[in-house]
Amino acid sequence: MVEELDVDLGGRPVLRGVRLRVDPGELVGLIGPNGAGKTTALRSVLGLVRARGGRVLVAGAPSRPGRSLIGYVPQRHEFAWEFPISVEQAVLSGRTRRIGLLRRPGVADWRAVAEAIDRVRLGDLRRRPVGELSGGQRQRVLVARALALEPALLLLDEPFTGLDLPTQELLGDLFTGLAGEGKALLMTTHDLIGAMESCSRLVLLNQRVIADGRPEELCDPQLWMRTFGVSDRSPLLRIVRAD
Repeated sequence: MVEELDVDLGGRPVLRGVRLRVDPGELVGLIGPNGAGKTTALRSVLGLVRARGGRVLVAGAPSRPGRSLIGYVPQRHEFAWEFPISVEQAVLSGRTRRIGLLRRPGVADWRAVAEAIDRVRLGDLRRRPVGELSGGQRQRVLVARALALEPALLLLDEPFTGLDLPTQELLGDLFTGLAGEGKALLMTTHDLIGAMESCSRLVLLNQRVIADGRPEELCDPQLWMRTFGVSDRSPLLRIVRAD
């Protein structure tokens, strides 16, 4: 999917020689410190960031903005929650690429919206203004909005940040279930324990791919020390060794 990707932002190197693949049925965790290039990698897959070198392929074709095959769940602060729309309308906005800007949604669109809302268990709040939702409910709206597109590939940018444990568990079960249905999912996360428990593979990233493998294969502390720039006394390594 991502081949030898180089990206600069503001004249500063952010990604170098990144190779990354996500196959149908996989939930891949993209792990690294702040500033490692994780969000930039997702935006490159979306075609929103111009690469200096390399290429991004989705289903064998070059990625470009607006591809209907890709669903994207941004971090919550990137959505305008003050906008006066309901949960249902917010989720419907995820279908814009399929519907078209000047067309009205049809039966298939409303069916996809209803199914997406039900999958994140917000059916009883479908008429609620998004500005009245809690943080966990807002995150579920963003997930439903991406699912309404019926994508083959789902990109998740820190989907568990700031959520209570029940919501984390609900979304974690949903993501593993989607992978079981044959969806391809790529997720950035700081939840190392959760990622080790649920992800098919982990990709350790810090401008470059440091390691790529199943969680049980990434038990060498040196890999995590190189990725996060920590010493051998870091509490982080206790998590790795515990796995």
